[in-house]
Amino acid sequence: MECREWAAALTTARYAYALRTPAAELVHALKYEGWEAAADLMALAMASVELPPLPPGERRVVVPVPTTRARRRRRGYDQAELLAERVARAIRAPLCRAVVRTGERPSQTALTPSERRENVRGVFRPDQSVGDAMKGVQVLLVDDVLTTGATASEVAAVLASMGTRTVSLVAFARALPTPSGGGR
Repeated sequence: MECREWAAALTTARYAYALRTPAAELVHALKYEGWEAAADLMALAMASVELPPLPPGERRVVVPVPTTRARRRRRGYDQAELLAERVARAIRAPLCRAVVRTGERPSQTALTPSERRENVRGVFRPDQSVGDAMKGVQVLLVDDVLTTGATASEVAAVLASMGTRTVSLVAFARALPTPSGGGR
């Protein structure tokens, strides 16, 4: 299982749907067809996923997995950020863009799990403007699709370096491994 390769900082991962029709069509519409309104429906499903409990006195902060500048420019938005904004609103938690993406790398879609891990290694860093705001908080990391967890794991490690208490991922859809075990 891919989760054996995750950073210890990524404590849980949840998703609303398997990446099959119609969920796959919503993801495609949001990512490639400019249908921003799909984020509303997707985020409602994500906000209804059972999240780790929040102990009294602790804070939860929602953080999007940032996309590349080129993809943001091409789409006109960052799909994970749209989802994170709506999830944050739904669960009444603050949104913090705590992590920035520093490099442009190839799309992960055709890569094997080990190639995915290598492709995202070192491409995220803390947003210096956030300062100490992440210390001791529980982070709900938001992304549209969970495939191998390589990206979420890399972002979780950066968040842990910022002093977060825990990092949990919620994704709209989970790409399930193929029956042959390919798991792309």
